[in-house]
Amino acid sequence: MVTIGMNYKVLPGKDETFENAFRKVIHAMRGISGHSSSKMFRDIDDPMSYVILSEWSDKSAFDSFIASDTFRNVANWGKEQILAGRPAHTYYEH
Repeated sequence: MVTIGMNYKVLPGKDETFENAFRKVIHAMRGISGHSSSKMFRDIDDPMSYVILSEWSDKSAFDSFIASDTFRNVANWGKEQILAGRPAHTYYEH
């Protein structure tokens, strides 16, 4: 089992759009092989900073997901219209 922390910094005024978009992504992830659960959290000291913690069977299942066209399309859209910078992923193996 591995937990992936996907860290995002959102442009001012885009927080609601970001949250709504990721509700759809998290819902769609429920059917992906190797994915167990995902939850989004917002930083109380920096309301434009978010982390999505995602549980996967192993790192290769997550790597397959982020290499998919579906993820790439969402990530590119977010980078151009919503995000203040490139997302950072952190792996926590347990």
